[in-house]
Amino acid sequence: MTGALYTVGHSTHTAQKVIDLLRLHGVTAVADVRSSPYSRRNPQFNRESFSDLLRNCDITYVFLGRELGARSEDPGCYCGGKIQYDLLARTQLFQAGLDRVTRGMKTHRVALLCAEKDPLTCHRAILVCRHMVTRDVTVRHILEDGGIESHEEALARLLVEHGLSERDFFRSRSEMIEQAYSERGKKISYVEPSVGEDRSMPRSYDGENLHDRIHQDDG
Repeated sequence: MTGALYTVGHSTHTAQKVIDLLRLHGVTAVADVRSSPYSRRNPQFNRESFSDLLRNCDITYVFLGRELGARSEDPGCYCGGKIQYDLLARTQLFQAGLDRVTRGMKTHRVALLCAEKDPLTCHRAILVCRHMVTRDVTVRHILEDGGIESHEEALARLLVEHGLSERDFFRSRSEMIEQAYSERGKKISYVEPSVGEDRSMPRSYDGENLHDRIHQDDG
């Protein structure tokens, strides 16, 4: 099977809503890229229960949080307690995760599953898909209304959000995209909690309402 790689964020949806979104686009396999596939706020997406539900709907479930999650167990991927996406992307484990997704796409229509509703506030787009597209993979993000945003469309939106003009005379579009990826990665990347800090406390994203943002623990 050939075709695009899809992504979806479970957000605060019901499990059935996410399954309906997957079925709408013919997804036959889910690659869960959450480092910690559990949510106190949305337990319907805990790994065991949700994977069983997917399989009952004839959708294959694969956990790739260890390979492609936003957090790494490798201390070499951190600087000052904060994950560095560029370092994480160079690890053999991450590259092995990309390889596995690529292989899976030969027999299934695959969707990457993570927590965030908006792909631009999630590592699935800013980290994983950034490197999948370098393998000439077409990426399509499934939105909460069932619509599709291509990765190119998402990148155009990312440039706008970072105040980068596509008509910059001195820099190419690819250079500006790299800058936008880097800036967004710094904003959303995982930070190890300090001693005594509650890991379950939600962190804001550019002033976004905390009730609309999924725990960073879920990514």
